[in-house]
Amino acid sequence: MNSRTTISIAAALGILAVGLGAFGAHALKPMLIESGKLDAYQTAVAYHFYHIFALLATGILMNSNSDTKLRYASICFFTGILLFSGSLYAICLLDVKAIGMVTPVGGLFFMAGWLFLLIGALKK
Repeated sequence: MNSRTTISIAAALGILAVGLGAFGAHALKPMLIESGKLDAYQTAVAYHFYHIFALLATGILMNSNSDTKLRYASICFFTGILLFSGSLYAICLLDVKAIGMVTPVGGLFFMAGWLFLLIGALKK
């Protein structure tokens, strides 16, 4: 991914995070409390948001640093949001428990993204 794509994806995912966060806090809250899944949903939204900021920072950094590690970082952050937060959303909203094994893989992608960001930032 390049800088423009990374920032565009971060913006689109930001819109989604605000919508899902508001939907969970208002419309879904009683159902999430009753099912005991409120904490998992809040974790999904929080990590979704954290890694949007990581994507934005990576995209901005790509404007002045062309190291391919930054591309890898953006791909890892995007994949991590899809797998980690996406699997938690699926568990909470669709009651698809089997997808829970994907959540830690998403966490590994987050960690890889941070590692690639560190390496890419130091290579300038």
